[in-house]
Amino acid sequence: MSRYKKPLALRPQPKAPPLDTAMVLAAGLGKRMRPLTATRPKPLVPVAGKPLLDHALDRLKAAGVKRAVVNVHYLADALEAHLKRRVQGIEIIVSDEREQLLETGGGLVKALPLIDEDPFLVVNSDNLWVDGPADSIRALAARWNDAEMDALLLLVPLARANCHTGRGDFHMDGSGRLSRRKPGRVAPFVFTGVQIVSKRLFEGAKAEPFSLNILWDRAIAQGRAFGLVHNGLWFDVGTPPAVKRTEAILASG
Repeated sequence: MSRYKKPLALRPQPKAPPLDTAMVLAAGLGKRMRPLTATRPKPLVPVAGKPLLDHALDRLKAAGVKRAVVNVHYLADALEAHLKRRVQGIEIIVSDEREQLLETGGGLVKALPLIDEDPFLVVNSDNLWVDGPADSIRALAARWNDAEMDALLLLVPLARANCHTGRGDFHMDGSGRLSRRKPGRVAPFVFTGVQIVSKRLFEGAKAEPFSLNILWDRAIAQGRAFGLVHNGLWFDVGTPPAVKRTEAILASG
């Protein structure tokens, strides 16, 4: 009799979400970027030859994202005019917050009816990243596990967080689960402004001003917030000096 045994069947791996739709957060006042934001919204501040917003949209397009929902508030007419001029193959849908600035959490809740995917991608328009060996958005999609996650954040090690002056945001265990930095302490990872979220994250939330941090904390408490480390360059472009520093690093190759 043969001693050969059939190998055990491999457990099916969760299928990566398509991520055809992204939310781009672009409604902030950009106070730290003054005086550059005195006459233009922060997402239109040029860095290395093009506006911050275009850097984000170009990354989305390169990752295969087909449509972007962009929220607007401060100098919204200028943002909308710029978005109408973009014809580079990504559909733009505007979420209008002219009447009231809703912050990151409320802005996302207001935009949910415009987002036809679950989970979906969220990108801050004021951070700039350069991919390493792998496309970071596709890497996030491959890591997503809907059974255990409500949020999956792209993180960068604090030591590689260019132009960032904080003490870090998160700790991450061996499975990728996140916990917050303790007050007065340093944490090893910084949020890059890129994430995948499930609409479950927003259950019970209203379209009123509040920070997305509130919902992250709930997901962390439930063990449903995870992180993935970015393997390329990342820049916190929040002030005029950071613009110059970012351009210098990019120009140096």
